[in-house]
Amino acid sequence: MPLSAPVARQHLHTRRVTCTGHFRDDGLFDIEGTITDAKTYEQDNEWRGPLKAGDYVHNMSIRLTIDRKMVIHDVEACTDHSPYRICGDVAPNFKALIGLRISGGFLKAARERVGGTKGCTHIVELLGPVGTTAYQTISSDKADELSREHWHKELAARGESPPPKRKLEIEDYRAPSVMNTCHAWAEDGQVIRRWAPLFYSGPERESVRAEAEARVKAGLPPEA
Repeated sequence: MPLSAPVARQHLHTRRVTCTGHFRDDGLFDIEGTITDAKTYEQDNEWRGPLKAGDYVHNMSIRLTIDRKMVIHDVEACTDHSPYRICGDVAPNFKALIGLRISGGFLKAARERVGGTKGCTHIVELLGPVGTTAYQTISSDKADELSREHWHKELAARGESPPPKRKLEIEDYRAPSVMNTCHAWAEDGQVIRRWAPLFYSGPERESVRAEAEARVKAGLPPEA
């Protein structure tokens, strides 16, 4: 359901945030984010001169190279358009994010390293959606498939074979990291009941969990 029709108004500003996730040939992942700001009217800039409607006031990007555990291996940041000549000088400072893990507390740790005068407000703002994009990229069947294929190629190059698949036990399963982070993923809701029945706590939880446990013991995934 879209937003309701607005009252009469004038469009003044557009901010766009675009994030993408990529699997690399070396088995790592690149997560990229770009943020742009543009006005719908002409304005003057002391450094750049007149800016036409639609010209970027801000155009900044960042790339995080991470592994499957969400640990940052490399960082590249750039400023293509900014209101001041010196804005891009801090781009190398974002290398300080290397070694951090994208998980709880990531944004706080990132701000300690590149916040304030050590960084750029807009690139730091990008780290939120970039972090979410990292999770969406890696927590997917396709990412699992590509990572597995890469691992098999590495083993084959060394003349090794992958170990036999081990039957999963109930103790091997973990609650989804998104459980209880929003309405849809409430532990007593239908999404958890459908996709993570071992951790369902709503009505009929005993029978739902018992059925899921029986499937695991039979060598099947817990969800029907």
